[in-house]
Amino acid sequence: MEQNLPHLNSLILVVLINQPRDFEIARLLGWYRIPLRSAPKVVAVDFLAFYQTAAFKDDKWRIKYVAPVRGYELTTRNELLKDEPDHPHAHQEYFKIQIGPLVELPKPVTAGGWKRLTFLYTTGEYLLNARTLNDLVVQSEERQFLWRSLRERLRLEQSYKTTSEEIDLDPEVLASLLGIQDSMNNFQAPPLKPDDD
Repeated sequence: MEQNLPHLNSLILVVLINQPRDFEIARLLGWYRIPLRSAPKVVAVDFLAFYQTAAFKDDKWRIKYVAPVRGYELTTRNELLKDEPDHPHAHQEYFKIQIGPLVELPKPVTAGGWKRLTFLYTTGEYLLNARTLNDLVVQSEERQFLWRSLRERLRLEQSYKTTSEEIDLDPEVLASLLGIQDSMNNFQAPPLKPDDD
């Protein structure tokens, strides 16, 4: 197995790629977008597998490429595609999924009887052994592994917390950082009163 291909236990999200332009963005700029309003519950996966539509002519209705997921963030469509400021969805939120290099599968996965697809979770083992999209559907006890993996990823996403340590900053440095230097020059702290015991 090639080094850049998914491992057997990799969590894969099959995504739709409608236009050659979107493919070029993924290939050259290293990201893929998903509208928040229609996004699957878990986008923290190991790989994206790209299902190409009829716009890809000879490569239509197949998964030919995968890419490792490097991270993701929430942004607006306008931030992603600045050359389309008047698009009807310009101000809607999108997941920007950062990806690594696109890797061609040893054998493409064809649509078979399927032509329409939005999102599908599968594993590296299923993807690497599939001939058609139907072969990507995780079966029986392996389905429990898939759902357990997805629940764990969702739990980790929801439990993400930042830690903050209190830092003792000089008041002048803090004022400078906050841009209130002028008002600090005229500021006098009130006198401290002893406690009334």
